[in-house]
Amino acid sequence: MGKITPRAARIRRHTRIRGRVTGTTERPRLCVSRSNMRIYAQIIDDTQGHTLAAAGSIEADLRELAKGAAAAEVGKRVAERAKAAGVETVVFDRGGYRYHGRVKALADAAREAGLVF
Repeated sequence: MGKITPRAARIRRHTRIRGRVTGTTERPRLCVSRSNMRIYAQIIDDTQGHTLAAAGSIEADLRELAKGAAAAEVGKRVAERAKAAGVETVVFDRGGYRYHGRVKALADAAREAGLVF
C-alpha cells in the first residue's frame, strides 16, 4: 500500500458523500467539479441518469475572468438554466472538495440566483 495522494483522498471523500447524497426527480443533485483553472457545475437526476442543466468556466465569455469571479458566474448560470428546466430545489454535492473558496462562491451565487439548497 502506497502513500495516499491528494486526488485519491478527494475521491474517497466524494465516494463517502455520494453514499448520502442522491439526486431525485423532485430534487436533483448540483454536482461541482473543479480543476486548477476551471470549475464546472451540473444538475443531475440520478434516478434517470440525466443531466438537466450544466455550466462551466470553459465557456468562451468566462475564460478571461479570475477564478473566483468565474465560479460565481458559473453558479449564477447553472441556477438560471436549472430554473428554465423547471428545477427549483437541489441537493448540493461538493464533490469531495472543501466548502471553501471557489466551491463556496459557486454555491452562494446559485442561491442568490434562486436555487434552494
